[in-house]
Amino acid sequence: MNWWQRLKKNPLARFGAILLLIFYISVIAADFVAPYNPYESQPNGSLLPPTSIYWNTRDGKFIGPHVYPTTQGKTDLDTGKREIIVDYTKPSPIRLFTRGSEYKLFRVTLPLPPKWEEVDILPGISLDLHLFGADGPGKVNILGTDDQSRDQFSRLLHGGRISLFIGIVGVAISFPLGMIIGGISGYFAGWTDSIIMRLVEVLMTIPSIYLLIALAAVLPPGLGSSERFLLIIVITSFIRWAGLARVIRGQVLSIKEREFVQAARAMGGKPLYIILRHVLPQTATYIVIAATLSIPGFIEAESVLSLIGLGIQQPDPSWGNMLSLASNASILVLQPWLIAPPALLIILTVLAFNLLGDGLRDALDPRSLQR
Repeated sequence: MNWWQRLKKNPLARFGAILLLIFYISVIAADFVAPYNPYESQPNGSLLPPTSIYWNTRDGKFIGPHVYPTTQGKTDLDTGKREIIVDYTKPSPIRLFTRGSEYKLFRVTLPLPPKWEEVDILPGISLDLHLFGADGPGKVNILGTDDQSRDQFSRLLHGGRISLFIGIVGVAISFPLGMIIGGISGYFAGWTDSIIMRLVEVLMTIPSIYLLIALAAVLPPGLGSSERFLLIIVITSFIRWAGLARVIRGQVLSIKEREFVQAARAMGGKPLYIILRHVLPQTATYIVIAATLSIPGFIEAESVLSLIGLGIQQPDPSWGNMLSLASNASILVLQPWLIAPPALLIILTVLAFNLLGDGLRDALDPRSLQR
């Protein structure tokens, strides 16, 4: 039985993989899945609760799923409770594949030096079709609206792009760095190994969260979210390559004594070629497992920085800065629907990556065959 068959037989790993697949497809196609623009405010729609969906009949006719226009009324200054005004005279049927705000599906932008202006890497496809919406004056705010009258569900989907992809990009930067430096340290040994390992030990003694906060706090205040996104990735990658390099170094110390490495060296292979071609591929099993289990750390780092106001800034959404509303006690008590979804998604994403990583470890570990 190969590793893929063993992985498919693991129900927890399969659940984690399916959950991650749903999350990533949803955020990639967020412009289509989200019913509204995440930056647009609705008139008199601040802090609305999740929209109630009705199925009743009107004048003896079945209307089907529909919503009614909902706005905010007066606020009780003593209790903080808000009056919700529902206009029951204007039913708005819920439709699939409705027309709405225009967007560019699959558009990818990247800030490039020297001015760090956003440049389209992929121009995207111009569309105005959305997965669902209301046909009429009513709005389908299935997770309510935030304090700026913006649809919470739409912002949750668009915010997932940053929170989910920061881990993948971070691993793509830190792991090659850790692999190469660890491989060089283990292969050459001697004074090269001593210098590199002392540097690694210094980096590993620095508490990562404090370093993240210190570095993020000195960023220029005028930076946009794209620039902050890149800098957060660079900061987290700078911290996390050291632990991987140390593990890879230990593996390379044993791998370099094997016959195929000795043969490559005897045939005149250059050290860097031997490291990249013969030594590091032998660590692939560990790399795949470690990468899967490391992605949640990057997601948590972004969430913490955004939660304390040092990460992605408003009005751009991310799960971390959406969760920052939890610092407001009145929001936490009176509008819990603003806090629960981003917190739940972060928990589920971290859980899914851990389940998938554990499944990969069991499937790729040869000793698991004897269990």
